[in-house]
Amino acid sequence: MTRAPAALPPAGLPGLDPTWSRLVSFTDADGVRRTVHLLDGEAAVREATGADPVGVLLAVHGNPTWSYLWRSLLPRAAAAGWRLVAPDQLDMGWSERTGTRRRLERRIDDLGRLTDVLGVSGPVTEGSRPRVVTIGHDWGGVVSSGWAGRHRDVLEGVVLLNTAVHQPEGASLPAILVPFTTHGLHTAGTTTTDAFMRATVATARRPLAPGVADAYLAPYRGAARRVGVGAFVADIPVTPGHPSAPTLDEVAAGLSAIGADRVPSLLVWGPADPVFRQRYFQDLRARLPHADVHRFEGTGHLLVEDVEPDRGVAGTVVRWLERLRSAPYAGAARTTGSSDPSAAQERAPLWSALRERSQDDSVAVAQLRPGAPAETLTWRQLAARVEDLAEGLAASGVRPGQRVALLVPPGPDLSALFSACLRLGAVVVVADAGLGVKGLTRAVASADPAVVIGIERALLAARALGWPGRRVLAGASTGIRRRALGAVEHLADLEAVGRARRTTTGHQPLPEPSPSDQGAVLFTSGSTGPAKGVVHTHATLQALRDAAAQTCGLGPGGSLVAAFAPFAILAPLLGATAAVPETDVTKPDTLTAAALARAVAAVAPDDESVAPVVFASPAALRRVVATSGDVDDAGRAALARVRLLLSAGAPVGTDLLAQAGDVLPGAECRTPYGMTEGLLVAQTNLTELQAAGPGEGVLVGSPLPGTRLATSALDDLGRAVGPLVEGAEAPTGEIVVRSPLMKDHYDQLWDVQRESVRGTPGAEGESGWHRTGDVGHLDAAGRLWVEGRLAHVVTTAAGPLTPVGAEQRVQLLPGVARAALVGVGPAGTQQPVVVLETTGGNGAPVPGPAPVELVDAVRATAGTPVPVAAVLVVSELPTDVRHRSKVDRTRVAAWAAGVLSGSTKADSPVEVPA
Repeated sequence: MTRAPAALPPAGLPGLDPTWSRLVSFTDADGVRRTVHLLDGEAAVREATGADPVGVLLAVHGNPTWSYLWRSLLPRAAAAGWRLVAPDQLDMGWSERTGTRRRLERRIDDLGRLTDVLGVSGPVTEGSRPRVVTIGHDWGGVVSSGWAGRHRDVLEGVVLLNTAVHQPEGASLPAILVPFTTHGLHTAGTTTTDAFMRATVATARRPLAPGVADAYLAPYRGAARRVGVGAFVADIPVTPGHPSAPTLDEVAAGLSAIGADRVPSLLVWGPADPVFRQRYFQDLRARLPHADVHRFEGTGHLLVEDVEPDRGVAGTVVRWLERLRSAPYAGAARTTGSSDPSAAQERAPLWSALRERSQDDSVAVAQLRPGAPAETLTWRQLAARVEDLAEGLAASGVRPGQRVALLVPPGPDLSALFSACLRLGAVVVVADAGLGVKGLTRAVASADPAVVIGIERALLAARALGWPGRRVLAGASTGIRRRALGAVEHLADLEAVGRARRTTTGHQPLPEPSPSDQGAVLFTSGSTGPAKGVVHTHATLQALRDAAAQTCGLGPGGSLVAAFAPFAILAPLLGATAAVPETDVTKPDTLTAAALARAVAAVAPDDESVAPVVFASPAALRRVVATSGDVDDAGRAALARVRLLLSAGAPVGTDLLAQAGDVLPGAECRTPYGMTEGLLVAQTNLTELQAAGPGEGVLVGSPLPGTRLATSALDDLGRAVGPLVEGAEAPTGEIVVRSPLMKDHYDQLWDVQRESVRGTPGAEGESGWHRTGDVGHLDAAGRLWVEGRLAHVVTTAAGPLTPVGAEQRVQLLPGVARAALVGVGPAGTQQPVVVLETTGGNGAPVPGPAPVELVDAVRATAGTPVPVAAVLVVSELPTDVRHRSKVDRTRVAAWAAGVLSGSTKADSPVEVPA
């Protein structure tokens, strides 16, 4: 084996400051003097802060990278006061080529001897104690964890990026590693050629900046310098008899001990990694159950390269370190729980209404079907199904706290399953089919359910796309499709097992979950980025149920027609009958007035004393209004019995609400405001909207009882940096809400959760606060006006410009169906551009610049402090997948920028990738 001395990296490597590099020597276990290259941020800390480091971030790279991996982290850590020390492991990077085989045990020992020399492993001065946080990626995660387990006296925290400390016996290696570990191919792939190097660099999910790939390859030019790469691959303990297997077992046990002691830990994960797949992530979470977790959707093995540093790994790690700095030795971070235990204890369990009506033979849930009788469950049947399914799931191995994904359309099965999972204490995972295959796959994979219960179509997708969890079929499946499902259980069988178990003499009922236990993971619409999992506890779900009962007057004897899945599930928990109309819930604009009338008749048949509530999105209402002429006399009579119309999910125009009120002449028309994180925050009604008239935004009304509203003012770049201000003095800014029904936390999105409570009392312990990402203001009456999304604020030279007010004014122009105000150009000097979806005329317009007369009308009407720079027309504006109502201004802005620069080839913003 060839030997070679350590060296400094060549100048000019992108992003690498030569002043960070050092050569440091130590004596290894054989008494031989060894020299490593490392990056050291000590001087950078003093330059950035004028003070000594507050701690050491010991960063260890994997195979076949080197300390270059940490180049974006070093200056950001230094600015926060942390000294990053990132050595190149021996035989790797620019460190010495030793001519020896250094297995895992020796690498951990080498790192310990190096840190002794650096003064990291022991007292720096008398009476002081170093504060060390380890961070490792790939093999560096194993080596750094091994060091952490042996240096608990100085360990402050552990950060792990895609890595593994345990290879399950009998489990195959990831497919990408097989060619490089196969006898006869190993040396050729890892040492003789640089194929392994190039395969690793190619795992980056986005194009690397110029020169970055070459920088990763630079220390490994020539076979002699790649011997360590091959040796690292050969050291993977594939079998229990491998020489490094005992050391790996020691590392794994040490990490479990760190978890048991609740040492602060952070897992940062790229879920699209072809090497470290879900099973390795699950193992790490089991060993560090208290760890904060942040998944970067769409990133892979080289996740450090897949996201811009400030928004990616470097920024997330530094923000996590800042929390450690303010609360050293505090153990694991708690989530920002929203539940108030004292109040929660006073609320009835979520299934209490089912128990109260368990002897009632009236309809509880009705699912309308085109050309067929409605599928129904009585209260007696629903209550029994809930208990049977809960027992059946428990008998099949589902335990409290485990996750169960429900991919079942709204109706009797979903209502029974949702309540059964809650009764058992399992955590329900609900993701919209409207997210599309890609979005739904991301959601289910991130939630990592133990069981997926779905209809045939969903389970076919689950098998084809490799979704986690064993599969349970709800509904029928026959023939070729049945065989294509593979191994599945049947919901009816689980229910039968549960029924038999429940009726066995001496059987003890399942224990009831506590209010603080997790109840559900509900996914956002994905309209502003990848859908986020929102964790609600039993307490927040109870608060939601009670708020809905109070707000809508729903309870035993009431009825709800729900064209939106969450409210179809919620109604039975209120003791109210739920009807799901004939519509595709993934396409709310398929709801017709006739279908709505049939659903109303199903829950209020010729009974004047039953006055149903209807919930429908704005897109659904537009279709109902458009098809209202197709309703017969019986249908009109049914629609006249509706007492309350609720529409939400996107801003609801006053004209649309008034037109819907004409279709439902007996209904009070309300529009509640909320989000997946807190479904009911404020509400207003048509009368109030008409009296208020147009304003700078959409009036969404007064806060619900127990809810507080505030805003955080924007700076010139559209960032919400102002203090929270409540009441009439609240300026235009990000809307911040405190509510007893607000989310507990975002699932596996630590940094997003941190941002959602930034600067709120919730960050210091007062629960229930949430930054909504919406912008708006409060009027003198304390009512909330929403002016758009924070991400869509146009940052002009005159200051931030919110879009909704101008859009509403422009939409009053003849021939304009919808408008989107977006910013084009650099932040801080953006130019406002209006993109119109037009109606009438001679067919669909050619996407591009608007006619001069329309441009003049828009500029005169928009009322923006900075003149509208351009007006464009399209045949269709892109909207979100869930409600088909929220205009995707990000996509529109990208399209508009392309049109104005002359570079776009897209026919319309609908075709621009989200």
